[in-house]
Amino acid sequence: MAALPRVILFDLDGTLLDTAPEFERCINDLRQRYGFSVLPPDIVRNQVSKGSKKIVELGFPHITNASEIELLRQEFLELYEGNIGSHTTLFPGIEEVLKAIESTERVWGVVTNKIASLTNPLLAKLGLSQRAGCIISGDTTAHYKPHPESLYTAMNTLQAEPSECIYIGDDERDIVAANAANMKAIVALYGYIDPTDKPSLWHADRSIDSPLDLLVDLAESPDE
Repeated sequence: MAALPRVILFDLDGTLLDTAPEFERCINDLRQRYGFSVLPPDIVRNQVSKGSKKIVELGFPHITNASEIELLRQEFLELYEGNIGSHTTLFPGIEEVLKAIESTERVWGVVTNKIASLTNPLLAKLGLSQRAGCIISGDTTAHYKPHPESLYTAMNTLQAEPSECIYIGDDERDIVAANAANMKAIVALYGYIDPTDKPSLWHADRSIDSPLDLLVDLAESPDE
């Protein structure tokens, strides 16, 4: 294993935070509002990283009209915003990793497709806002991942070169974005990986089964 570089960037849902229970609760509340039963947990969990539109499509597979899906998505987001952080936790091992990062000359940040109006209160509620070196949300830039613009913005904010950075995510678009930004990438296999996904083909530099797998690499000085 090689030492991790100076800047360690995390995707949010499915990498830094386990938000699936909150998404599951909100989509099931919405389904019950319209007279449907709750979904099996794994159906939602494996798709959380795909975003709110995908969750709504899973919750209402009989609806194909784009306008109706968007209206349901707005209802879903209202439910989510009203309960944000109430059923979200850090993945096991993340707190230890963040403390290890903070105990060295490294810095960590968040780069997510989640919009700022949801990202910021969630991180604040979990006490992470002041600890992160940067927080780049989906609407911070003009393009969402897999476009690399959000990673470029993170690098500019932290005054870092691509060689000084690594990005950790649980979705293929995270790895595509990192490769496009010329930084190293790690797949978080503990995240929301669907059985149909093939992370071994995503062209990441490595994968981890647990955040704790990073601790050995953090024991060494930053690798540039």
